[in-house]
Amino acid sequence: MKISLITPAGKGSRGGNRATAVRWSHILRGLGHRVSVAIEYAGEPADIMIALHAWRSARSIADFHKLHPDKPIIVALTGTDIYRFIHTHRATTLRSLALADKLVGLHALVPEAIPARYRDKLKIIYQSAPAIPRRRVAHLSEAKSGSNSFEVLVAGHLRAEKDPMRAAKAARLLPAASRVRVLHLGRAHDETWARRARAEMARNPRYIWRGEVTGSQVRQHMRRAALMVLSSRMEGGANVISEAVMAGLPVVASKIPGSVGLLGKKYPGYYPVGDSAALARLLRRAEKDARYLEALRRHCGARAELFTAAREQRSWRGLLAGIRQLAQ
Repeated sequence: MKISLITPAGKGSRGGNRATAVRWSHILRGLGHRVSVAIEYAGEPADIMIALHAWRSARSIADFHKLHPDKPIIVALTGTDIYRFIHTHRATTLRSLALADKLVGLHALVPEAIPARYRDKLKIIYQSAPAIPRRRVAHLSEAKSGSNSFEVLVAGHLRAEKDPMRAAKAARLLPAASRVRVLHLGRAHDETWARRARAEMARNPRYIWRGEVTGSQVRQHMRRAALMVLSSRMEGGANVISEAVMAGLPVVASKIPGSVGLLGKKYPGYYPVGDSAALARLLRRAEKDARYLEALRRHCGARAELFTAAREQRSWRGLLAGIRQLAQ
């Protein structure tokens, strides 16, 4: 089939929506389809539309339906769709859900976030990531005083939804003896966030902000970090969790549906959203307690099968096989 793949993130963006669109385009081409990736639909012929973001891509979804009322539409639901815009821009968001023949969610708890009448359309497709071999990280109990730091990685852009300074704030609460150092990789949404990050570095010796880096650089840091923190206030199913799991990197995450839907309800590495003290306790525990750090790693490892490229490809093959008849 000829597929029009719409994403609100422009070419060259390192945001999650663009990374997802690029990965999906490779998968779909590997399945034998022709794929065009664009920010907006411009009226070109297509057998099917796949639109990332129900609200931001709403015009493209409506335009495609108007021009091709007999052609199927798949809408992939993002975190801001299901945890913000479905409430703040409800009519537009729900119109996209209504026009869609199928919906794609990125974590297991998405059904709870959308109206019941749309759940029959929904298919969960976990985002995949390549396996990354680990470098061994010395634990506190194995290290001599003053030895290498216990590196905590934060990989995410600086914007409100990510609660990006939470790990830095937690690190300030750690005792002087702690070896925790927070390395933050990600672009500032605007100059205000950049100033905040620079100011944090100036007063917090445990925090380093490197700004935006390439995906390969993020993966290199995942190889050697001791722990990753995902502090977001909302997520649709963060691919950075998939990447950490496939890198054997244990995760501490804010307890939000988008993370619980990936790591499982019994995962032992959650803290309440926005709670710096609770996060600091988990960081210190991971640093000091080898058994706890191994428990996090073991739980992550048990989820790895969800995030393989083969599984994501099978999911798309099954979804498109079911929808192909609608495109003919």
